[in-house]
Amino acid sequence: MRALSRQLLLLATLGATSSFAQTNIVLILADDLGWNDVGYHGSEIRTPHLDALAASGMRLEQFHTQPTCTPTRAALMTGKSPQRLGIYRQFAKYATAGLPVHEKTLADYLQLEGYQTWLVGKWHLGYAHQKYHPNARGFDHFYGHVTGGVGYWDHVHGGGYDWQRNGHTARDAGYATHLLTDEAVNLIEGRDPRRPFFLYASFNAPHLPNEAPAAAIASYNHIADPLRRTHAAMVTELDTAVGRLVTSLKSAGIYEDTLIWFLSDNGGLNPQAFADSGLVDLARNLENLFGVPLPITILEFIRTNTLKGGSDNRPLRHGKGSIYEGGVRVPALVHWPGTLEAGSTDEFLTVQDVLPTVLDAIDAPLPIDLDGRSRLPVLKRETATPPGDYVTVGQGGEQAYYQWPWKLIALPDALELYHLERDPLETNNIAAVEAERVAKLSALLESLPRAPSLHIPLYKVFWDPDFFGGEEDRPPWSERTVRDTPDS
Repeated sequence: MRALSRQLLLLATLGATSSFAQTNIVLILADDLGWNDVGYHGSEIRTPHLDALAASGMRLEQFHTQPTCTPTRAALMTGKSPQRLGIYRQFAKYATAGLPVHEKTLADYLQLEGYQTWLVGKWHLGYAHQKYHPNARGFDHFYGHVTGGVGYWDHVHGGGYDWQRNGHTARDAGYATHLLTDEAVNLIEGRDPRRPFFLYASFNAPHLPNEAPAAAIASYNHIADPLRRTHAAMVTELDTAVGRLVTSLKSAGIYEDTLIWFLSDNGGLNPQAFADSGLVDLARNLENLFGVPLPITILEFIRTNTLKGGSDNRPLRHGKGSIYEGGVRVPALVHWPGTLEAGSTDEFLTVQDVLPTVLDAIDAPLPIDLDGRSRLPVLKRETATPPGDYVTVGQGGEQAYYQWPWKLIALPDALELYHLERDPLETNNIAAVEAERVAKLSALLESLPRAPSLHIPLYKVFWDPDFFGGEEDRPPWSERTVRDTPDS
């Protein structure tokens, strides 16, 4: 009845001259942004627009995601544990599956509330069949790419061009961050002012490859490390994009009526992320032996991802792909003028909480089968219920179980336990002195529901890796999507 009432209200509003008075939602997702990649965390990288949002909004200083792209995006869109959905790592370019079609997305729920729904940027939740495509998952409009990282100038992923508008190849020249921002601003300016909107601005920056406009790179000439220099330029270009979005909201007179939620999909990529794996030494030894690029494709792919990241997750441990805090604790903030006071919170929040919190914020019905929970009382500084338990899965299958403030890490050959309020940098493994707690959390971890994996075998990934940018050697990815026909 509640949803029906909203639809009737929407129909009545469409016939009126006044604007729809509901809150707009702008969800901004950065890709591989490290903890120390934003100015308000003390970084040398200039992020004045994010800093301004952080100063006047609510900084979420204990916000946790999954260690890689696809699992985080699945949790963000569904409010559910990605493991319960069968998603344990990023989808490779040859993935035949996608986010299960019976799952509703945040866009689906907001459509039911009368929202215009737009995705600008990276999807990475399936493309092999049109049923997995953003336009079939609640989004009225989609512009961007469906695979993982693309070249910022050539828009190529794994040998195939991947720049689309509503499922059709868009041969748009330009720097990816600029193109996505142009599209988002045009959507805001051309919106139906009688209805609220949901903009999911899912930027690919600062994911590899390291590419930025020459002037932006030159502005960081004082940084000696060339990888960090280009990474900094990519982040500042992203920050400028955020500033343009804020300016467009203000120009349209809707800034005060808009909830902005900013986060990264996982920790940043850099050699520190692989500190305990031996991959850094292996990659450098191979460079010394063969030179670069390495003559074997999969080894070159591993070398690039191991050595070329320019992010910084300090003081947190490790980075992208890791279940330690550097891989899953990310910069995040919520800005909602007139509703949320400026400040910060150390309350434990996760990416699974975004969907129920957003729905609660607009007084929409909350689904009953979610793993996340509304954390709106935390944002409003009201009495909050305890956070839910949370699980992350790393690149190698290792797991972490959070029962705040405790964190159990289950490695193939060991168990570790940390108290994150007392030891946020995970330096003191107290599993030996907390054996009873370790046993309890281990049992809870083992009892969690998990769906069969939706991923293709890794040997197929190794045979033809997902390189970011480069020459086109196959048809565009939009042309590889299976589309329904009247006879199918």
